[in-house]
Amino acid sequence: MPQQSSPLDEAALRSRVQAVVDEVLAHQSCVLAGVSDDLVPMVEALTALLAGGKRLRPAFCYWGWRGAGGPGDHDDQALRAAASLEFLQACALIHDDVMDGSDTRRGLPSAHRRFAGVHRGAEWLGSPESFGVGAAILLGDLCLSWADEVLLGCDLPADALRRGKVVYDEMRTELMAGQYLDLLEQARGGGSVERALTVVRYKSAKYTIERPLHLGAALAGAGEDVIAAYSGYGLPLGEAFQLRDDILGVFGDPAETGKPAGDDLREGKRTVLVAIAVERSTPAQAGLIRRHLGDPGLDEAGVAALREIISATGALDHTEELIERLLAEALGALDTTDLEPTARGVLHGLAYAATQRTV
Repeated sequence: MPQQSSPLDEAALRSRVQAVVDEVLAHQSCVLAGVSDDLVPMVEALTALLAGGKRLRPAFCYWGWRGAGGPGDHDDQALRAAASLEFLQACALIHDDVMDGSDTRRGLPSAHRRFAGVHRGAEWLGSPESFGVGAAILLGDLCLSWADEVLLGCDLPADALRRGKVVYDEMRTELMAGQYLDLLEQARGGGSVERALTVVRYKSAKYTIERPLHLGAALAGAGEDVIAAYSGYGLPLGEAFQLRDDILGVFGDPAETGKPAGDDLREGKRTVLVAIAVERSTPAQAGLIRRHLGDPGLDEAGVAALREIISATGALDHTEELIERLLAEALGALDTTDLEPTARGVLHGLAYAATQRTV
């Protein structure tokens, strides 16, 4: 029976992160309103986006800090530092939706679609789509800036913030590099499973779990042994997390994922799941994949045809096996690491939450 982290702990952490997010948005709303009332829709769009989410990155950062022996009298400050990652995540989501041309995010219109709708409704001049893309890019940039403000303004000791900022800067560079590699794979039409896994590692795995753990550890002043242990746990778990996301992007229930069924297929995402299917497909199956993958007008029949190929080639089963292997590797690293016991238990449960989810 898998160990599960306490629901109360998870709910309490999400509530505390949300409180920080709400406080930051209230402050920035006043700042922007002082510039012009026309900027109010920017904060409204971000408030809608940040009203939900799994809060995994702050959770891994906070429990990484606790696991590394972070002092209890700095608990609130460490939680605030962890909450800064929600603004980095918002930046990544907003820009990712622009690059992918996604219509929805968490069951709501994506930011660029939202702003295009504002333009269209007001009957302004020019292209609503171009206005929406430009506004979304700027909103993502604001999120990136605010993430810095929250992290560096969290009242932890200066030496702790210096250590944390080194990790934070490296994490952002890796994330942007991964985003570019993802664009490149789509432009090239996909490639090997190995290349797809490289995208997974840098676009998602490292900044979702490994680097948040490292950030928490750095803020706590952890030694290299803890940093290495967090990599042994966080990197395979981050890859498993993204592989689950890839499966949900094709086979997930729209009522739970908040995105239309098969949306990743319409966007032409060159995921590990797709790369395995292509590698194992017959010429006829490969032809169908080339014809349908990346077609924005792909209908339900086309989605069903691609799903059938992914299943028939064994790509779905193989990806599920990869997730299980990576989860076992992550838990093995965690179980051999000397961590604060409560944090170890929560990280154990978070591993299952990250890989056995439906959203």
